[in-house]
Amino acid sequence: MSKRIDDLLTELTLEEKATLMSGKGVWDVFPVERLEIPSLKVTDGPAGARGAGILGSGTPALCIPCGSALGATWNPQLINQLGKALARETRARGSHVLLAPTVNIHRTPLGGRNFECYSEDPFLTSSIAVEFVKGVQSGGVGTTTKHFVANDSEFERNTIDSVVPERALREIYLAPFEAVVKEAQAWGIMAAYNRLDGIYACENEKILTKILREEWGFDGIVVSDWFATRSTANSVNAGLDLEMPGPVEHYGEKIAELVNSGEIDEKTVDSSVRRLLLLLERTGAFEDPLQIPERELENPDDRILVRQAAAESMVLLKNNGLLPFKEEE
Repeated sequence: MSKRIDDLLTELTLEEKATLMSGKGVWDVFPVERLEIPSLKVTDGPAGARGAGILGSGTPALCIPCGSALGATWNPQLINQLGKALARETRARGSHVLLAPTVNIHRTPLGGRNFECYSEDPFLTSSIAVEFVKGVQSGGVGTTTKHFVANDSEFERNTIDSVVPERALREIYLAPFEAVVKEAQAWGIMAAYNRLDGIYACENEKILTKILREEWGFDGIVVSDWFATRSTANSVNAGLDLEMPGPVEHYGEKIAELVNSGEIDEKTVDSSVRRLLLLLERTGAFEDPLQIPERELENPDDRILVRQAAAESMVLLKNNGLLPFKEEE
């Protein structure tokens, strides 16, 4: 860990630490201007960096094929190149972190976000996700692999309880997350809305700390899905570093109050803040806080890359003479 981070941790007040763990708006986190700690800025998402705009109000962005199409390419090297393109797009929109990739598993045909995920196969999902993360992060942009974990149904999405046997959890649902942590050194993970075996993901110590950090050695941040945080002490103590979006309901000054009351150990807060400062350092935010207007990139090579991905995603399962291909083709 850098001397800068160590020095900042000694200078930060408890209230400032709590502020750093809290969203300011939809796409940004509070800065600490007194210590020249910049605001962390994020943007969706898996199909392109849309910037700060909502419902079409941002600048035009490169749109890549959806997750299921990318999975159908079976071409991790191509996905790596798309990741690099998305890193450029993210920076052009004044953001440090791309809220992607989505690695949930196709487990039901009624899954409303199946299109956003790569596959029903954890091996294929892992292979694609690893190269996506490597590509994006090679451009100095963070990723938040999501949604951790077993968030594979949109039915009662905010409260559904995914009851999963341990073997299935490890071999199917956790596998892509483990891969991006161990093989791509992912800088971020997004905790999901759902419960896992009765405990909400954002306050589930088993997955956020015991598995993710202690077993896998993850050193990045865990951010909540938007409005997924349901508690203060339970979430902080479980390992949730950042509540999004702002204005926050559970973090901020409530963290400081619970530290003072003894429900949260300040060392736990320090660990979260250290990880958040590390992300700012990894993305170059201290040197370039990206206080710039969003701009559109017009890169012909990226357009060619996107077209190639779309073409490679087309898979012919059975022809039955419908298309005029010769038998040897």
